[in-house]
Amino acid sequence: MLERPKTAGKVYLLPVEQIEPSPHQARRTFDEKELARLAVSILEHGLLQPVTVQRLGKNRYRLVAGERRLRACRMANLAVIPALLCEADEQGAAALGLVENLQRQPLDPFEQARGIREMIALWDCTQEEAARHLGMAQPTLANKLRLLALTEAQQKFVTANGLTERHARAVLRLPEAARTPALEQMAAKGLNARQADELVAGLLAAPPKKRRPRRRIMVRDVRVFVNTIDRAVRLMVDAGVPAETTRTDGDGFIEYRVRIPASAALAMSGAGEKTPG
Repeated sequence: MLERPKTAGKVYLLPVEQIEPSPHQARRTFDEKELARLAVSILEHGLLQPVTVQRLGKNRYRLVAGERRLRACRMANLAVIPALLCEADEQGAAALGLVENLQRQPLDPFEQARGIREMIALWDCTQEEAARHLGMAQPTLANKLRLLALTEAQQKFVTANGLTERHARAVLRLPEAARTPALEQMAAKGLNARQADELVAGLLAAPPKKRRPRRRIMVRDVRVFVNTIDRAVRLMVDAGVPAETTRTDGDGFIEYRVRIPASAALAMSGAGEKTPG
């Protein structure tokens, strides 16, 4: 049975330098301008919401929740920060950090998915149990985890181009090789989620492209034979013999026909006979 980790109610003022970041932080990117605004607010009004930490040993703490607040305090050059001590093991602290992130400034879809995956691994729980703990439907959680089937480059493209979770889920219906081109089309054309679904449906319904037949390459001996025939016919034509050639490229064969008028053939035969002495 999963239980939300408990935190003690007493607030401590801890040196910022004694708090190390959480290894289970799901958030990968932080908006520097947003952090700067938060730092200014903290300097003017103080930190209204303490961070949450675990005690690691004497004068050592690990952040559980409040990465943005800790970074803003460091940006504001504060020496100490108000903190709550978390009474939880590593698994509980990781889950609490993810829930805190989800409930405060939303993570991007891939950060959510990575955080959920890590929490399931740490808790050794089922998707259904994790969904119940996070307060979401199990199919919703499963759909989020499916996003991790996209490559790292595709995930970064979705985030950098302002595409949504719906866009990302849409391309998962496509073969792997077709996903990046589809995402590029969505971004270039500014497609909304419905239009993205329609694009994918159209790509799936389109007939496969026919492969162009490969050009047949003659082996050397055949090429020499064909050139010899062509040269012989040219010599006959130059000599006044109305010879003709017809070439047919069939399925698995090359057919050559040489047409010489019978009268010309007889004349050539007569010219080759010796006159009796």
